[in-house]
Amino acid sequence: MHKVKIGVLVSGGGTNLQALMDACENGEISGEVVLVISNREGVYALERAEKMNIRNKYLDPKKFPGEAYDKELLRNLKEEGVELVVLAGYLRVLSPLFIEEFRNRIINIHPSLIPDFCGKGFYGERVHKAVLESGVKKTGATVHLVDEGTDTGPILMQESVPVLMDDTVETIQKRVLEVEHKILVKAVGDCCIRIDNENIGGNDETSVD
Repeated sequence: MHKVKIGVLVSGGGTNLQALMDACENGEISGEVVLVISNREGVYALERAEKMNIRNKYLDPKKFPGEAYDKELLRNLKEEGVELVVLAGYLRVLSPLFIEEFRNRIINIHPSLIPDFCGKGFYGERVHKAVLESGVKKTGATVHLVDEGTDTGPILMQESVPVLMDDTVETIQKRVLEVEHKILVKAVGDCCIRIDNENIGGNDETSVD
């Protein structure tokens, strides 16, 4: 059975990456993580990939200014035959060039219920801090396809969690992270099935345009 080749872009500790690698390993996702790339040196996500014997590398933004960085990203991903790109805590904006190359095959996980607390400047702990300061009663996580905007692509999946009276940024973050792992795995699994079906359809000699 064909396994969709997944490339994961990271910037930090990689707990979402770990959830994906584990799900691929146990057959929950009909895909395999074949490459992990970080824009930050020495992050634990790369070590996680190394432990799973998955090719990984740090790509230094200083060596590839502007759009050259995404061109180098694309070169590495294509070299491994990547069919689906997952942004798992990737703190860098993708260029239109990159997005067009993997149109409808780039997934991002965001720690809020989009369209709330998203867009420019909303990432990591900043999101949870804004949630606390707003006084809302619930937050959550969203998986969406990536387009040229910031957190504006079609939503694939969401799940909410309550905001409790005694919550801190850390406690909300932990609760949301558990949801992130769950819905990211489910959304990636669904996308792998879609891509597999598209591949089968594209290889069908009896199909007509």
